[in-house]
Amino acid sequence: MMLLRGVYGVWLREVTRATRDRAQLIGGVSRPLIWLLILGVGFNPYFRGEVYGEVRFVIPYTYLQFLFPAVIVLNIMYTSIQFAVSVIWDREFGFLREVLVSPMPRPLILLGKVLGGSTIATLHGGLVLILARFADVTLSIPDMLTALSLMFVLAFGLTSFGVILAARIRSFEGFGVFSNTIILPLYFTSSAVFPLDPSLTRTQMVTTYPEWLVFMMQVNPITYAVDALRGVLIGFNQFPPSYGLGVIFGMAGIFFVVAMIGFSRS
Repeated sequence: MMLLRGVYGVWLREVTRATRDRAQLIGGVSRPLIWLLILGVGFNPYFRGEVYGEVRFVIPYTYLQFLFPAVIVLNIMYTSIQFAVSVIWDREFGFLREVLVSPMPRPLILLGKVLGGSTIATLHGGLVLILARFADVTLSIPDMLTALSLMFVLAFGLTSFGVILAARIRSFEGFGVFSNTIILPLYFTSSAVFPLDPSLTRTQMVTTYPEWLVFMMQVNPITYAVDALRGVLIGFNQFPPSYGLGVIFGMAGIFFVVAMIGFSRS
């Protein structure tokens, strides 16, 4: 019970600090609004249907519907990885040293921090669900609960990944630049913004798209995370649903173990 109270204390500190940060809240709200209102509405007429007598795409969804799950993942990615700045902050100002010398095992300290970051990232992802009606996405209670569960596991893995980065980067500035060089390429090569046409074979696909782009999308784990959420929220999958579930849970487990090893040696 004492150990659980310790994990709860670390979790509560991280959640309290994040909820008091207005900049994070503003970013969590403004980011999906910009993507859906500007990018989603702007590209919506060209995504499907007939434009100037030419059929432009074949999947039976509007661009807003297609983009909606991807914006949730984007919000989770930014919040999860940027949350790891708290590790640098705690190390810089001595709080981490004080916690590490406590009787509480280091893996549980890390668990509390990662759970705190995962909670905030899931809340930021949940903010996008408020825009479901605007994106013409109909959500049932079971769909929302399933989506929130996947979002939390994804946030857990990405927060652990952020901690891995923070353990190797010593400055706030360096972490900010380095994290953006990871987030944006991962997102844009994940079929979040445009799909791989499901009617094409691989041979046709590498003829339609550059082969290097197809390869990057297929090896990118975020591709399968976005696809898993699309399957839950709009009923569209480009890959077997088991792929997405396996990647999301695999990232959570592998990244947390790697983060725990680095955290235990710090």
